[in-house]
Order: sequence, then structure tokens, then C-alpha cells
Amino acid sequence: MAYLDEHKAKFDNLLVAMDIENRTQLKRVANGGNSILFTYPPNEENAYLKKAADLFKDASMYTIIDVSQFFVEYIDNDGVDAFLELYNDLQPSAHKTFFDKNDPYVDLFDEIISAIITTSENGRVPILIRTGVFYGTGIENINITDHKDIMALSHPLVIFYPGEMDGDNHHFLNAKQASKYRCTVIE
Repeated sequence: MAYLDEHKAKFDNLLVAMDIENRTQLKRVANGGNSILFTYPPNEENAYLKKAADLFKDASMYTIIDVSQFFVEYIDNDGVDAFLELYNDLQPSAHKTFFDKNDPYVDLFDEIISAIITTSENGRVPILIRTGVFYGTGIENINITDHKDIMALSHPLVIFYPGEMDGDNHHFLNAKQASKYRCTVIE
């Protein structure tokens, strides 16, 4: 029963943080950022995403952006063989296949940022899910939350982020320390 109580409290805290009347507080806590990092134990992701699908089903207010679908489509665009060739050619910096801020070509990171911006421009709150797919891509939450266009969104970005707190530190997928900069963390 503790899970259900914690589950409800976390979603209540998320809704409060998303409220337009709390926007100034959100930016203050987030060091000028405009993002909410909603954390949960990775092994409970399906339960949290199911609740999110129920809570944020109003498509006129929210858009759930499943980044795992972007990941698959990104690889499918040129085909698996071409992707693997590029990935192997870039070793030991293979993560640049997905995110390279110095490369003018559209990569996975650019596609996700574009989807977030479009969602906000259409008057909806962007909600990223399945962000565990970022592990090993070089894309970290700080790359997204510190992006100038994300900081200027008219709606806050909500990032569903599998990981847990260990003292003052958040560990993405319980494996890699994550940044809390430019975001409000819902623990």
C-alpha cells in the first residue's frame, strides 16, 4: 500500500509544479530552467507510465512524447546497416551518432528538441517518456533542460526520468549520476 500512497503524492506534486500559477516558483527552483524531472524507480516504470497515460490523456492540453519511438525511427531512417556502419566508424565516440552539438546534421537530439518545441507552440505541455533509451547516447537531461529553446517554452517540459535519489544525488537508471540543474525534481 505504501507504493500507492507514494505514487499518488508524487503525481499530486507534479500537478502542482505544472500549474501556471507556480511558473515563477518553477523557474526559481530550476535556476531559470523550465523543466520538471519526475523521478521514479526504474523497475516501476510501467506503473508510472500507465498512470501518466490516464492523467494526461487530454490531447488538447498535453502531448506525451515517447522518445523510444524517436530512437527506433531515427535508426530506421537510414536503415540498420547504415546506422551500424556509422556507429562503428565513430568508435570510441559512437554516442555522436545520436547527439553532436557541433554537427550541422539533424540527429536524434535535434529531433526530440523539435518535437518538444512544436508541442509547446501548439499550446500543450510536452511530456517525455521512456527516457531510459538515452543511456549511452550522450543525451543527458542537462542537454535538454539547459537548451535555450526549452528554457523559453511557454509550457514547462515534464521529463519522466527512471532513477532514484541517493542522498542529494539522482542516479539515472540507478547507474549514472544525473544533473538536477535547470529543472525542478519531483522525487
